[in-house]
Amino acid sequence: MESFFNAEFVIRLFMALALGFFLGLERELTNKYAGLRTHILVCLGACIFTLLSIYGFPTYAQGDNIIIGNATGIRDTSRVAAQIVTGIGFIGAGTVLRNGPMVFGLTTAATLWIAASIGMACGAGMYGIAVIATVFSVAVLTLIRIFERQLLPSSGKHMRRCKITVYCNNSDTRQVYELLFEKVDNIRDFTSKKLIENPDKSKVTAIFDFSSKNLMKEIYNDLNESIINPVSVTLQELND
Repeated sequence: MESFFNAEFVIRLFMALALGFFLGLERELTNKYAGLRTHILVCLGACIFTLLSIYGFPTYAQGDNIIIGNATGIRDTSRVAAQIVTGIGFIGAGTVLRNGPMVFGLTTAATLWIAASIGMACGAGMYGIAVIATVFSVAVLTLIRIFERQLLPSSGKHMRRCKITVYCNNSDTRQVYELLFEKVDNIRDFTSKKLIENPDKSKVTAIFDFSSKNLMKEIYNDLNESIINPVSVTLQELND
């Protein structure tokens, strides 16, 4: 029977935790819903299931067969570990979102899939593969993003959704409307409501997609120059 604290097992679990941390950190820094904790737990869980698959079911060999109590059969150490690939699909599916013709979250789902495979490699004691896979994965997530933004700036994957809110006098509402429709072609929503606490003021809200940060700066500067009242701008990225 294995010792309660098996040093080799602890090392494998720690490696899974550490490598899952690096994958999750990249997702966390890019503000994705599946971040540090999710990737660490997926990687660690895959490692544990792999360890259980290999060492968790006591058997002993006799020739080509394995005897378990009164039963005799061929040992299959991959049986439990094989289910990790199926199980991770349910978690990955939860990160994929559809917004009209656009689908988001596929990269995060793929990262969770990779995290599970790295955890399995750690559980099997294949540290070299686990470390190299982590380095390659982080490189793909960071360097390829830079490559796409530099050489493929017009790609639809770089679209960001912006919600802009303007507090202004009622007489300035039309001016805000005209300025936004002059700058942006794909405004998804535009609303104007009078403030209950101050009927002379209005809250104008517009939601639109854009790919250039320069456009956002232009709109912000134009609104500040045209409208005396403060302008509040919030951005939400929808790309993978």
